[in-house]
Amino acid sequence: MENQLLAIALAPLFGAIVAGLFGRQIGRAGAHWITILAVAVSTVLSLDVLRRFLFEDMEPFNQNVYTWLESGGISFSIGFLVDKLTAVMMSVVTFVSLMVHIYTIGYMKDDPGYQRFFAYISLFTFSMLMLVMANNFLQLFFGWEAVGLVSYLLIGFWYKKPTAIFANLKAFLVNRVGDFGFLLGIAAVLLYFGTLDYQQVFDTAPGLSGATIEIFEGKPWNLMTVVCILLFIGAMGKSAQAPLHVWLPDSMEGPTPISALIHAATMVTAGIFMVARMSPLFELTETALSFVLVIGAITAFFMGLIGIVQNDIKRVVAYSTLSQLGYMTAALGASAYSAAVFHLMTHAFFKALLFLGAGSVIIALHHQQDMRNMGGLRKYMPITWITGIIGTLALIGFPGFSGFYSKDAIISAVSTIDRAGAGFAQWMLVAGVFVTALYSFRLLYLTFHGETRMDEETRSHAHESPWVVTVPLVLLAIPSVGISWWAAEPMLFGDFWGQAIVMEHDSLAHLREIWTGPLGFALHGFVTLPVWLALAGAGLATYIYLFNPGIADRIQGALKPLHTLLDRKYWFDEIYQALFAGGSRLLGKGLWKGGDEALIDGLVVNGSARTVGWLSGVVRWLQTGRLYTYAFAMIIGLIAMLGAFVLWAR
Repeated sequence: MENQLLAIALAPLFGAIVAGLFGRQIGRAGAHWITILAVAVSTVLSLDVLRRFLFEDMEPFNQNVYTWLESGGISFSIGFLVDKLTAVMMSVVTFVSLMVHIYTIGYMKDDPGYQRFFAYISLFTFSMLMLVMANNFLQLFFGWEAVGLVSYLLIGFWYKKPTAIFANLKAFLVNRVGDFGFLLGIAAVLLYFGTLDYQQVFDTAPGLSGATIEIFEGKPWNLMTVVCILLFIGAMGKSAQAPLHVWLPDSMEGPTPISALIHAATMVTAGIFMVARMSPLFELTETALSFVLVIGAITAFFMGLIGIVQNDIKRVVAYSTLSQLGYMTAALGASAYSAAVFHLMTHAFFKALLFLGAGSVIIALHHQQDMRNMGGLRKYMPITWITGIIGTLALIGFPGFSGFYSKDAIISAVSTIDRAGAGFAQWMLVAGVFVTALYSFRLLYLTFHGETRMDEETRSHAHESPWVVTVPLVLLAIPSVGISWWAAEPMLFGDFWGQAIVMEHDSLAHLREIWTGPLGFALHGFVTLPVWLALAGAGLATYIYLFNPGIADRIQGALKPLHTLLDRKYWFDEIYQALFAGGSRLLGKGLWKGGDEALIDGLVVNGSARTVGWLSGVVRWLQTGRLYTYAFAMIIGLIAMLGAFVLWAR
């Protein structure tokens, strides 16, 4: 097993090294073949691990590969914890990555950085696998920072594009804020638990559930609450939860394949995975869970609203990702960890499908991304259109599609818990269903339906994308429809997760009682409020953007203040630019003027030079070169010495 796990993790690293260091020697074809084959190996082996858990009742694997450092009785090791949670994550990460690798052949075929791009995405796959396979906080942090680094490189892949460089710097800085909290949380674990090994921490945690910590003297705080909130702050940055969400929409400046790989299916879900993995800790603190619940609900609703007014096709999908991550986070806060991870899995497929579908449209329209300049594309791109419909229906939670089972489970879990913020969260999540359907069908209609708004040159060249683009779309559409039909029951209501997820508060118990199978549950969905709200949102979008498109401008004019609020994204960017970026520049200018110019240059450097100049002038005045001047100075000096002696003798 250890050799198989090493092969899963190291195969993408091997591909990244070869493509990155020897790209010129192996050429473009060599770069994509070596990385695709490496990720394919990881995918096959990951699916084999999942198969053995499902059909052979394989026991979880928890073992250190080697010890990196031992100090003060504490061991820092690299090792693997592979249970059903890890197996699902490994399978999702590698499968989506494989689809993106294949898709990239078509999308980046004319890009001069072709080999470098394949090296980056293969390196990202390795980093994500190290994160999800870790059995200790040290390796978790390594993977955490590694995916952040590769994300920085990929967002700024087109490094000659100023907006891309601004976006990758923004992503880097915002994630540093979250990672600072994450690092403090890990430090607190090491300080109070004396180990970074997951299992040892989980075994010790119940005994420390009542322990306190004094961050401010005389004000004790519950240790577990502090640790969990600090860890979750890291998740807020990585999984783009408000108010640390601002980096993800701007990350669309990178090539579309990374939008699918990093910002839909894998990296942004690292925070969700981490909290689920830490469920034995979070279940010991209601306060932290309430905090997680409220943050997730706010993100789910308010980020979805922004998607309604976006015109860039990729940014609509990006804000949809923010909203869906909010649903997953809210599920974590409701102790519905299984529902959160299940939605993570279903979302990975249909959101990667939507991102890659958006990329297919961008290819066809020569990198046109404004939906106002599209329309009528279903005649030119039938495969992209059909897969787009499938992804949209899965996203809005239409009964029978994969997203329905996971999203409905989340809303049901939140509606049954008795926890601070639960009522507010329920309303946010339910309202978010309507919003999701509205912006999703708006995208679908503006892009594929109605009269074409393309110029004649673009329309004459519009056509379906090549097979390296459409095949991944079809392969992602299949699980977007059907994966919940066999996975919903064991993952939501069975004992699939075993000890991988701890649920002291079983918020899905009531749903388990009414489960009658995937078909019965889908039919039951038609009598629930969320499904009718989704249909209402789709219906409103149909009326506005398909049958009466002129009304959209009138609504925008009538609701101008609201539109401005959403179009400016609640002014988060402006506030952060003025407060943090502007404040940092002001501080730097103050240190420059006061420290560098006034103190160092003015006082130390120039001041010492002026002092030397003054002394030199005095010396020059005394050194006349005339004998009588020196004799006079000697007589004056002698008189002064005699006077001093007389005064001292008294």
